[in-house]
Amino acid sequence: MIDFPKLKEKQVAPRQIKKLVKYKLDKATNVIFSQQKRPESGRYLIQVDKQTKASYETAEAAHSAALEIKKGYPIVRVAIFDSMENSSRLIELPS
Repeated sequence: MIDFPKLKEKQVAPRQIKKLVKYKLDKATNVIFSQQKRPESGRYLIQVDKQTKASYETAEAAHSAALEIKKGYPIVRVAIFDSMENSSRLIELPS
């Protein structure tokens, strides 16, 4: 049989284990709006390429803002969505 030399035992310094402390937060602070869900304050929503960008209380304000976006970027699809009637109106540049 082959005899192997005995290895010396190495001692390692003990590690400290830290526990995570969870703080209790108020219920109101737990609601965080992310990029997926934004708060809607107005009835009329402006959608650019099917993504909601802004909301307005009146149809005239939404139409003028959507027309400015369409003038600046004529290639994108700009629409006004009415959240009460669940209808959408596509904005086109005037001829």
